[in-house]
Amino acid sequence: MPSAREINRRIKSVTNTQQITKAMKMVSSVRLRRAQDRALATAPYTEKMEGMLQRLSAASPDAGNPLFTPHDEVKKTCYIVIGSDKGLAGAFNSNVNKAMVSVLKDKPRDASMLLVAGRKPIEYLKHLHLVPEKKWSGFSDKPQFSHAQQIAHLAAQKFLAGEVDEVYVIYTHFKSALSQDTKIVKMLPISQQEGQQESGPREEYLFAPDAKLVLDALLPQYLDLFIYNSLLQSAASELGARMTAMTSATDNAGELIDKLTVTYNKVRQAGITNELTEIVSGANALQ
Repeated sequence: MPSAREINRRIKSVTNTQQITKAMKMVSSVRLRRAQDRALATAPYTEKMEGMLQRLSAASPDAGNPLFTPHDEVKKTCYIVIGSDKGLAGAFNSNVNKAMVSVLKDKPRDASMLLVAGRKPIEYLKHLHLVPEKKWSGFSDKPQFSHAQQIAHLAAQKFLAGEVDEVYVIYTHFKSALSQDTKIVKMLPISQQEGQQESGPREEYLFAPDAKLVLDALLPQYLDLFIYNSLLQSAASELGARMTAMTSATDNAGELIDKLTVTYNKVRQAGITNELTEIVSGANALQ
């Protein structure tokens, strides 16, 4: 049985930890609301733009763009991995790492190219003895549009140059503070499936000055938005996972403090009882 002093020291230590986790929970909850609003605002626009580009490309096949054109054979795939710069976010980072391993484990190393955003997946790749083609960090919980542009432009450049045949994005989709889904989504080549499956009369479009120029202008914006939405979804998921983890940690610390307090009172009471017994025994011996 530990002494009362040791238990009291442990109670103080757990109390200090509880104050830290409580502060982190409050900070995450405040930042989560803003990140959630940004993620929810960009998602519908990105989806509508993707559908519009698919329909435009299908309606004007003579204005084809290489970003829509599948390569004859998939020899090398680029994976854009979006993770976190910090820990203490529950299973957020481990889920991203698991998704990354799931697409890499059955392939030779020269069949994949990695573009990684976030310190945690970068550190995890060191354990796998893998070096990403390009890495970014420092903005996982507060991404800007310029960060998305850097990633999207590099991925598109690799695809157009023929260095990779496909581009996928691994990120965490935000559903709620308690629920996030890790997704692997194809970014390039852009699918034309939606436009091909539409039945009924085909929509007619008038392009000014022409279809090719319109598509060439919209496609880079779409890729930037695609990555930006993925970054925002991941940021909201990270903050939601951290808020949930810190809430659980704070509650667990409170339960531990209660148990330690009960143990401390028992030890203290036992000590007082022993002292009284020794006093009474000494008084009886003197008599």
